[in-house]
Formats: sequence, C-alpha cells, structure tokens
Amino acid sequence: MRLPWVKKQVEERLGFVPYPGTLDVKITEESTGLKRLLAGGDSVDIKPCPGFHQGKCYKALLRTELKCALVVPEVTGYPENVIEIISPENLRKKFHLSNGDCVEVKVTF
Repeated sequence: MRLPWVKKQVEERLGFVPYPGTLDVKITEESTGLKRLLAGGDSVDIKPCPGFHQGKCYKALLRTELKCALVVPEVTGYPENVIEIISPENLRKKFHLSNGDCVEVKVTF
C-alpha cells in the first residue's frame, strides 16, 4: 500500500491514510469460524497495485478505540488463522505490542 493511488483508495473508502505496513494477527479457532462469516458482510474492495493480491477489507476497531481495517487477502494457501490489520498508525509502537500479545479487534458494519 505504499503507492499513492492505493493510499487514496483506502482514505476515500475507509476514512484514513494507512501506515505502510500491516499488523499480522494469528486468530483463535473460534475466530477462524467468525472470519468465514465475514464473507457475507459488507466489505470494502481496494484495487491492488500490480504484483499485489486482491483482498477484502472490513472496517474495524482495535482495542475498541482505534479506527482500522481488517484485511483478508484472497490468496490461495493463505493461512485461515491469520488476519492483517491496517491503520493510520504503527500498531506495534502505539500499543507496545510484542509477538504473542493478545489484541481485540471488533469488525463494524
């Protein structure tokens, strides 16, 4: 998402300019089932840059306070138990996250 037109799409459709990078989150088995339910929800499609894969974005809140988006890449073989989160800030720094820390993500429709 480092290219200007992708940033512009995210800003127009999700309401923020994304930090250049994602927070990859390993989700629980229960959440994996909930992730499958997202397919029926309202997603925001972002046209990828050449060389990048298509995916679906869902508006969300991280730790009930920070506007972000959950990204579900549409890539064959992508792990079912992983989601990516984009936000206007570096999430690892903002929340002092380390590998293995728990985070709460709420999808908003």
